[in-house]
Amino acid sequence: MPDARNRTHPTRGPSAHTLKVCAACATAALAASLAACTPSGPPARTQHPSVRAAAPAHGPAPRAKRGATLARALKPLLPEGDTRLAVAVLDLDSADQEIASYGAKEAFDTASISKVGILAALLLQAQDEDRKLTAAERANAEQMIRASDNDAANTLWQTIGQAEGLDAAHTRLGLKATQGGPGTRWGLTQTTAKDQVQLLRAVFTREPASSPHPPNGLNQTSRAYIHQLMDHIAHDQDWGVSAAGSPGSHWALKNGWVQRSTTGLWVINSTGQITVHGHRYLISVLSSGNPTMKSGITLVEHAARAAIGAATTHARPWPKQNP
Repeated sequence: MPDARNRTHPTRGPSAHTLKVCAACATAALAASLAACTPSGPPARTQHPSVRAAAPAHGPAPRAKRGATLARALKPLLPEGDTRLAVAVLDLDSADQEIASYGAKEAFDTASISKVGILAALLLQAQDEDRKLTAAERANAEQMIRASDNDAANTLWQTIGQAEGLDAAHTRLGLKATQGGPGTRWGLTQTTAKDQVQLLRAVFTREPASSPHPPNGLNQTSRAYIHQLMDHIAHDQDWGVSAAGSPGSHWALKNGWVQRSTTGLWVINSTGQITVHGHRYLISVLSSGNPTMKSGITLVEHAARAAIGAATTHARPWPKQNP
């Protein structure tokens, strides 16, 4: 999604040097930390002790307790004002795959996370036609996901039939509350955190070898292709849900960011798969009304850590540590 220098394309990604390494926010209480972030440069990747992703002590908590734990952890994160937040997380490696969520049915602009849906729609259409992607389609897909290139997304948006093609693909993949953006404005697609986890599930769930071609969903080849691209995004876009993973662990993600011209406030979204203590989690964090891009990224990263903590531990007070 765009930086402030490119307002004519509301979904243009920032240059590599703008998101290199985050400068640390104040290490006081988390709410004060978010308020103290300055508008220049992306936020710190330092974990605050109150929102760290804890190792599962006794396995997943009951779903009601997970929801209460997540709501309690997220409450101090939200600053006053117009900022909104929604989170959903799912444990792919648990028999109980129930999503722990907060505001997961509230609607948000997708910004560039809609590019995953665009690629899924393209691959479903290619499957229906029993063909491989063309060289041009593959080149655009790679640029669209790895570099968040908007020109490539514009081209593929036209290829899939704009919102009609996107909505058809989402219906096949089990999304219930996502609606493609008007005209050429794919970045204004409306979605929910719950739907974004469902889209991730369609990509990252491992199907049995006996069913390589699901009748309505992405086949193994298509899923592996999306996974590969999300696993190799540009280095300057390594922020968001990846902050909640175990040190040195695997992640695959897509971020979205845009400054709305009507308010000057930022939409900051991050969605993907991360690994925490050997478990694979699908996680979606959506936010809007952020005063700066930096504060939005900080909020999303802290929320991702809180979500993983809720999904992996029984409900209990967050441990207090000295800064």
